[in-house]
Amino acid sequence: MSEPIANTALAEAVNAALATVIDPELRRPITELGMVESVAVDDAGRASLAVLLTISGCPLRETITADATNALLAVPGVAAVDVELKVMTQEQRDALKELLRGQGGQRGIPFNEPGSLTRVYAVASGKGGVGKSSVTVNLACALAAQGLRVGIVDADVYGFSVPGLMGITQQPTRVDDMILPPVAYGVKVISIGMFVSGNQPVAWRGPMLHRALEQFLTDVYFGDLDALFLDLPPGTGDIAISVAQLLPKAEILVVTTPQAAAADVAERAGAIATQTGQKVAGVIENMSYLEMPDGGRMELFGSGGGQVLAERLTATVGAEVPLLGQIPLDIQLREGGDTGVPIVLGQAGTPAAAALSGIAGQLAAKPRGLAGMKLGLQPR
Repeated sequence: MSEPIANTALAEAVNAALATVIDPELRRPITELGMVESVAVDDAGRASLAVLLTISGCPLRETITADATNALLAVPGVAAVDVELKVMTQEQRDALKELLRGQGGQRGIPFNEPGSLTRVYAVASGKGGVGKSSVTVNLACALAAQGLRVGIVDADVYGFSVPGLMGITQQPTRVDDMILPPVAYGVKVISIGMFVSGNQPVAWRGPMLHRALEQFLTDVYFGDLDALFLDLPPGTGDIAISVAQLLPKAEILVVTTPQAAAADVAERAGAIATQTGQKVAGVIENMSYLEMPDGGRMELFGSGGGQVLAERLTATVGAEVPLLGQIPLDIQLREGGDTGVPIVLGQAGTPAAAALSGIAGQLAAKPRGLAGMKLGLQPR
């Protein structure tokens, strides 16, 4: 065991520097997570740091080493840094899980807790091919870029695509029965695509789909999120029903194209709220038009479908369902999906990115109700 730092000012500066080192998976300071076993600085200014990893094969060990080294080198009086990586004992891992999950480390769906402030959005569509996954990814990244804590559950088990759209190739880290999701662009992401090899298809019946979604919501540690997006498969099948059962407070975002036929099909995806008791947060019209070089617009898929859908759903669910925005066709939106760089980050000045960011801004500005919240107030 290294000797503690005798110089009080230096010790405070070193501890303050280490508190800025964020675990790339848990998104919390390594000092807070109990990952710093010891730190010492000798008379020559060489710092020796021992860091406890959750597992021996931690995929981001090099990131933690580099971040800790850079943080300590910025401290006056530290000339060099040696980082030793160790592995937590089972007792230390249990303590970490209890810290993250709360007293007793009990498993459950944290977004259903009475005090949860997470807004859960289930992104749905009547049929495939309307760009639902691209919309989900870009909305999540736009909110994260605004400083919000965001997660995505790729619930489209048969047609998973979120990891590719986010450029994620890393597998989740397992800490006993807890799964730490990969993070890209500040967004925590989990997908069945992270657990299958190659382009292997997933051929499951309804009960397996329900169990997979339930495990994503109970075993995956997302931490305190401002917003959680679920990229649902098209239609109103097993997953849509499971989401209503597992996350009854989830709000539905319906994605459609301007085409009248597409809006007709998409209405069913939103109208399921009348059976599940969920709220429809709004309609998003994708592929609305193509901007021409002369400044005109070509409406390849017709026009008005999004507004018609919003009006129909308003009448069906008996509450206002707004048209949140219209996203134009943009080749850079497709290119961003192919390269794993969402357009709101890679080409923020384009019309499509502006439309997506505008929709994200509306979601971020929605007030949170206090109904059912524990305010911690005591009568006197």
